[in-house]
Amino acid sequence: MRPCGVFDKTYEKDIAIVRTWQHWTILVITLLFLFFLPLIFSHHLVSVVNQIFINVIVVLGLQIVMGYCGQISFGQPAFVAVGAYTSAILTTKFGFSFWLALPISGIMAGIVGIIGGAPSLRIKGFYLAMSTIATFFVAIWVIVHLKITGGNTGITPPSPQIGSFAFDSDERMYYIIMLVVLGMTYFARNLMRSRVGRAFVAIRDNDLAAEVMGVNLYYYKLLAFFISCFYAGIAGSLMGHWYMAISPEQFSLIHALIYVGAIIIGGMGSIPGVFFGVIFLQLLDELVLFGGPKLAETFPWIGSAPAASLGVTAFGLVLIVFLIFEPRGLAHSWETFKASYRLYPFKS
Repeated sequence: MRPCGVFDKTYEKDIAIVRTWQHWTILVITLLFLFFLPLIFSHHLVSVVNQIFINVIVVLGLQIVMGYCGQISFGQPAFVAVGAYTSAILTTKFGFSFWLALPISGIMAGIVGIIGGAPSLRIKGFYLAMSTIATFFVAIWVIVHLKITGGNTGITPPSPQIGSFAFDSDERMYYIIMLVVLGMTYFARNLMRSRVGRAFVAIRDNDLAAEVMGVNLYYYKLLAFFISCFYAGIAGSLMGHWYMAISPEQFSLIHALIYVGAIIIGGMGSIPGVFFGVIFLQLLDELVLFGGPKLAETFPWIGSAPAASLGVTAFGLVLIVFLIFEPRGLAHSWETFKASYRLYPFKS
């Protein structure tokens, strides 16, 4: 839907992502804001934004395989771990540059993802979900028992460098993470508008009908898992070099639930929904971190245990509320608002 008086006179303009001068203005202002963000806000806020961006990359990959291709996956943290350990091992053990280890980490996670996604060729639904959970436990077990990964102790990757300049702070690392997020968001957005994206959606809606129309189910299902895990591997590499410390405890099944919850809250099959869901859950987490101690101080009779578990409780309650009252997520609410705004003062 276009604003009144806006017409597309060419096919290129019709398929353009940024269509009007208002869109271009908003885009430029947003990019300038992102560029100057570390210079304006506090160290803690920059750290929170870095975490949001890394989670956005992970959930973008999960959105491709779940929201667009319809394949359930709870193994995403394992592929984040594969990317993180691959990058750390390449840079610490073999002397690779971070800039070379970053794409290799994504490719390695994608290859492991193809192995983990192979059961999707035969099973679906609940059984596929159980299969991806099994893949998660197998991958973490292998990481813990490999000598080169450092076992339970973990590994300490170095900071990225360009010459003598090291990205050894949250503010400096922010620019790498931000540029990667912008690039991968642009790729995901265009991928869903391509032939591959349309094949993913056809498989999600009805895989039998898609196969009858000539869609190669085996190829596109494995491709969806590869792309999803590639995103997870890139996020893992960025996270490892930002934290400068990696251990198996950083990759748990609760993270898989959070990633899936971000898609449900943001909206299945929506790129903007990824940002809505991740930002919403990060803000919820910050609220819990602030409110948990206050709750224990205000009501000391409840003890410290309920206050400590407030984060998981709040996440579960929010998920239930969205599943009941807004199952299509925040992205649907945003689209509804935009439609009513464009038609104002008329009713939609």
